[in-house]
Amino acid sequence: MLFQTLDDKQECVGVYIDGEIYYGDVPEGLTGTWSYAPYLDGRDIDYAGLFCGGLDCGHVCPEALKDQWEEKTDKLKAFLRSFQESKVDLHENCFFELVPSRFLLEYCELKNKITQHVLDNYPKPKNYDFMLGITKLANQLRNQKVNLDLSSLNGEMSSFRTRQWKKKLASLPPYIHYNIYGTKTGRLTTKRNSFPILTLAKELRKVIKPQNDWFIELDFNAAELRTLLALSGQEQPEQDIHTWNAEHVYNGQVTRDEAKKRIFAWLYNPISKDKLSAGTYDRDSVLDKHWDGEQVRTFYDRIIPADKHHALNYIIQSTTSDTFLRRVLAVNKLLQEKRSKIAFCIHDSLVLDFAHEDREELLSIVKEFSKTDLGTFKVNVQAGKNFGEMKEMKI
Repeated sequence: MLFQTLDDKQECVGVYIDGEIYYGDVPEGLTGTWSYAPYLDGRDIDYAGLFCGGLDCGHVCPEALKDQWEEKTDKLKAFLRSFQESKVDLHENCFFELVPSRFLLEYCELKNKITQHVLDNYPKPKNYDFMLGITKLANQLRNQKVNLDLSSLNGEMSSFRTRQWKKKLASLPPYIHYNIYGTKTGRLTTKRNSFPILTLAKELRKVIKPQNDWFIELDFNAAELRTLLALSGQEQPEQDIHTWNAEHVYNGQVTRDEAKKRIFAWLYNPISKDKLSAGTYDRDSVLDKHWDGEQVRTFYDRIIPADKHHALNYIIQSTTSDTFLRRVLAVNKLLQEKRSKIAFCIHDSLVLDFAHEDREELLSIVKEFSKTDLGTFKVNVQAGKNFGEMKEMKI
């Protein structure tokens, strides 16, 4: 039976089913809807929004329903504008309590028809379970308030840039709204009016503080190089990969920093020639295996249109991103029933809001994060009392 969710917050349980709206308890026997809500966990439900790769209803709406859908979405946008103008916080209020029931009934019935069309005509993606997992994580983080201390900038208010950033941060809702379909490679972006976690300047990161005791940041040491090694069938060095390159690839003739610059200058430039780099990192075999001349098919079966200039970049970046996000989901599972939790992700870094009581679990968490589908990756660990003052930890 098809239905539609009326809000995506755990405490705002409301669904539309066959001309009726149900609040509080969700009936059994539901099979398909457009989008996920946390109160649906544990049910076997198909989410049409994931079948069509994140396209919105307007993009997949049958031609016969488009005029009706545009009319309903115009009304929806008008409601949302009114909430914004009157400063109604949708993180603190249930959407279905703010709009007329008649609108909800009409809007959801139309959305049911679009949902049915998608489920009938779009195949279930191979990575459906993974994308559902990322959807659930994004929902979890979206409803998790970022702990901000803007007073930490008071000593720097002589800077025009700092004053502008403080004003901007004070005006934005302190919530991170990730877009899981924001890039062709699968790397997360943020939506409009999200807290700007991905673009916040490093000198401003100190305004972000944990709700527990510490921030713990985990990221793979030279993740993209390790991905390339794995895809070409090479073993992973246990030490820092740039130091290893300086010693083993470049025969000890360069410093670590020089090795880092050299390998990346060669890696993504198809016309660059470097015998020593190519002797260890077999980018040509990876390109031949994953690019057919028109599109890339990654290790995780993502298909991305690409010319030769971009193909290797897409292969490595997409595979790295999917590898990272799969380990994020594994860590999130490990943290269930604990005070520690995921705070946010920045590109290929996972930041935990860590409770002191969970300190004995940290080694297990790091090990879980390191166990990728491509082999065991070395993990860098940092910790700090705010996100701007993170120091390396030896684990």
